[in-house]
Amino acid sequence: MTKPVDHIKLQQYLQQGFKELSRGHFEKAGNYCQKILKIDPKLVQGHFLVGLIGLEAKDRKTAFSAFQSVVKLDNDHAAAWAQLAKLYLSEGQVNLADAALRETRRIRPTDPIVLDLIGHTLSLMGEHTLAKSFFAKAVNLQPNHPPFMLNLANNLVYHGETDLSQTIFKDVIKIQPDSPQAHWALSTAIKATDESHIEQMNKLIPARQNNPRARAFYHYAIGKEYEDMQMWEQAFAAFEQGANARHESIEYDEASEIEMFEFLKTHFTEDWLKSGPTGNQSNAPIFVLGQPRTGTTLIERIITSHSQVHSAGELQQFGLALRRLSHYQNPKRFTAELFQSALSLEPEKIGGMYLQTSKRMQGDTPHFVDKLPQNYLMIPLILKALPNAKIVHLVRNPMDACFASYKQLFADAYLHSY
Repeated sequence: MTKPVDHIKLQQYLQQGFKELSRGHFEKAGNYCQKILKIDPKLVQGHFLVGLIGLEAKDRKTAFSAFQSVVKLDNDHAAAWAQLAKLYLSEGQVNLADAALRETRRIRPTDPIVLDLIGHTLSLMGEHTLAKSFFAKAVNLQPNHPPFMLNLANNLVYHGETDLSQTIFKDVIKIQPDSPQAHWALSTAIKATDESHIEQMNKLIPARQNNPRARAFYHYAIGKEYEDMQMWEQAFAAFEQGANARHESIEYDEASEIEMFEFLKTHFTEDWLKSGPTGNQSNAPIFVLGQPRTGTTLIERIITSHSQVHSAGELQQFGLALRRLSHYQNPKRFTAELFQSALSLEPEKIGGMYLQTSKRMQGDTPHFVDKLPQNYLMIPLILKALPNAKIVHLVRNPMDACFASYKQLFADAYLHSY
């Protein structure tokens, strides 16, 4: 006789598991998941909790498996489909991400957290107009929630709706006066004419001594406003403090980066390019690349103003194609090890995978622009894998390029700039 499921105990374990996850105790949360799924292996909430733990612990394999289990057990679980879409996209599998997002739209979710996540994923895919509607729905369902408001406001900035975005940033600051992201976003959206906002931010910094990421937001915002007022020494001092704060929260391996550049210089030579098989013959891609803050966005806009060229945004697909084809597991994005593996890959397969996985982003025109600046690391491989592609390489005065990057707070890229 089958032992009846103890639903009360299951709910207790679920509550404890989510509580431990919120505290950052991943192992304890995982232990509760084991107890939950031992009692009921088909409990959807149990698998979903496993997926969330996987995300927070940066265990992508576990997260993938768990969310896939959720949608197998409940095909109408919008949150799991949304999480899968984001995971697929981070792996460069745009077509699968798009399919997962279609499932979420079929379900018509009303949970603002899910709607906000869908909007975020659509933004990463370059679907900013569609993303706007999801961000707006999330805010309408849960007004005065700063994370949702910030996502909507940032989307409005993209659409040029600066007055409304500034209003929302200010509203966030009223609700949450110590929101570093809101203060930074507001500073980038306005042109400062006095030090009132700077004084406000300076008062908030001492409480964030144990949070270098928050301090970085404040210092970069202060630097930008001092720069607006042409107070150059104060601006540079603020950028320096911001860079130092950001440096505290990242792991930058300078030796590994030097090793990578030495490898590229030694192995990806003109002789290498001329030897061996050629790649995919498509002439659709146009790569606009170079160091960040060197003018790639301006050049992209000029090129894509032509009726036969679509802006695909900053695609990660070429680098991800190298990772997938070489089975590269190192969490570091670019290393000598990755390029060593890439040497033995078939150019046709690299080009083919790049085109296939970016198809959703290419538009309906004969050509598309991929404007990921960091693609400059892979120029030889692009020439080999896509010999008919066009490459526009932006080169700026080194001092200008370095300083332009130094005073910019990036999300999670260009760690050398700090």
